[in-house]
Amino acid sequence: MSLVVESTDHEQVVFCRDRASGLQAIIAIYSTALGPALGGTRFYPYESEHEALTDVLRLSRAMAYKAACAGLDLGGGKAVIIGDPSEVKGEALLRAYGRFVESLHGRYYTACDVGTYPEDMDIIARESRYVTGRTRAHGGAGDSSVLTALGVYHAMRAAAQHTRGTASLRGMRVGVAGAGKVGRKLVKHLLSEQASVVVADISKAAAEHLRNRHPEVELEDPEKLLSRDLDIYAPCALGGVLNEQTVSALRAQIVCGGANNQLAHDSIDQVLNDRGILYLPDYTVNAGGLIQVADEIRGFNHERARARVNKIFDTSLKIMTTATDTGTTPAHAAGLLAEQRIAEVGRLRSVWLSNPASNGHAHAQV
Repeated sequence: MSLVVESTDHEQVVFCRDRASGLQAIIAIYSTALGPALGGTRFYPYESEHEALTDVLRLSRAMAYKAACAGLDLGGGKAVIIGDPSEVKGEALLRAYGRFVESLHGRYYTACDVGTYPEDMDIIARESRYVTGRTRAHGGAGDSSVLTALGVYHAMRAAAQHTRGTASLRGMRVGVAGAGKVGRKLVKHLLSEQASVVVADISKAAAEHLRNRHPEVELEDPEKLLSRDLDIYAPCALGGVLNEQTVSALRAQIVCGGANNQLAHDSIDQVLNDRGILYLPDYTVNAGGLIQVADEIRGFNHERARARVNKIFDTSLKIMTTATDTGTTPAHAAGLLAEQRIAEVGRLRSVWLSNPASNGHAHAQV
């Protein structure tokens, strides 16, 4: 396991265990060059600690790139709690986790992710000041999937503009993999533009619930959605769905969705490109949720956050144009954009340190 950590460029990886509550978690900070690391807490029944570590390292790097491409003064971090949230999540465990977040003194801010909700953040915040994504009753912005879905929608419009010369999605067939928080809201945006929508979810109940609300939506088996004739394939569930086998079956022209870590490994980006499939990197497409919880840190203003999310259209278009002009892939172009901003803006900052004495924050070069 140490070899996994040593092969990354992460600033810090923290293993958290509390026997009394059963907490087993990992917090990974990729970079604080632009500011304190912000990223959600994923609560998931990983098969092993090694699998959880691999996931959190990839997710935290993507968060750093996401913040950089979105123009935020934030670094990238992520946390995973190992276990089935339906079985082991409770106040004692969440508060124990909150104490570990607090122990980092503001180098890492947590928020919601798969398996965690604003109500969980309220409990974590009883032990830590560095929590965002909270309920409105406790001064938060509420569900971050609202602006996440909006950002995915704008990225799709940019992809349509780039490939078809118009940002309209009318008449396009979009396959949405995942009828969860983001998928449900994305479907509403798509239907408002008279797109044709096909939805798949491993939970038949979730899929049926969505179709009951939107009878015009077509349901499909998850394993068959990839091979459907689609204009856009939108992964909006867990990551890693795109690998050599699934990409060979993929018939969509565009991949643009809200899930994190959609590629099984980085080279899949080139495989998609070689097949003539436009892949918009997930960390630029789904930045809306990050923008929302980042805005909450200083006092949430919905219109201000929404205006920044709307810019995902321009960012996506810039990335695709750069990729075309330079003969590379959008993911490569986005990565260069992120690394360039981290290097240029963060070169005099290096590592973020909290300064409790001044009730603020300071950077220290180490």
